[in-house]
Amino acid sequence: MEMNRSKECLIFVTFFFVVLILYRLNIPIPCLFHRITKLYCPGCGGTRMVISLLKLDIKSAFSYNAYVFILAFLAIVYFIICIIRCKIIKIPNLYIYIIIIVGILFAILRNIPYFSFLAPLVLNL
Repeated sequence: MEMNRSKECLIFVTFFFVVLILYRLNIPIPCLFHRITKLYCPGCGGTRMVISLLKLDIKSAFSYNAYVFILAFLAIVYFIICIIRCKIIKIPNLYIYIIIIVGILFAILRNIPYFSFLAPLVLNL
């Protein structure tokens, strides 16, 4: 169990530093799914959301990707609770299924013109 937690932390920290380095070098990270299908995936705008959070621009971060923004907030709350309790808390499968279903619905809705407010704020690919 501890090995998985170490791997998860390493992946998170690596992702954070890669985004930070690419931001500092002004190198955009294109979404291959959007480039191929012209549709927005649940993660489209996620990198720009992280960059906005690094700038403490919460409004823009939420506008880029509300789904990932909320998931990031929930993940932070989860990690804080784990740290306070000094143990990993198992997330029930039902919650994981709900997160997946909401992600799929988010991906579908953000590609319907009526729900265009769910699409990333600006797309510079």
